[in-house]
Amino acid sequence: MVKRFVDLKGEEVCDLWLTAQLIGAKLELFHNASSLTLNLQDGPKAGQTVPHVHIHVIPRKACDFKRNDDIYDAVQPITLLKC
Repeated sequence: MVKRFVDLKGEEVCDLWLTAQLIGAKLELFHNASSLTLNLQDGPKAGQTVPHVHIHVIPRKACDFKRNDDIYDAVQPITLLKC
């Protein structure tokens, strides 16, 4: 298991994003969505809460949030608010 995106080898980076692309296409079809939000937080100060590389692939529809960036507040765990 790799903790951070910056620690991946080039081949692993390609595999990760190609997999996200494939899953994103399937999610769009399943949820009848027209767009995707792809989110990768690399390191604790960037909001990474689990110590392994992963991408959040979120299907999106028109008007699913009042402001487009409200998606980040909706998926943010409350525990990230502590400093």
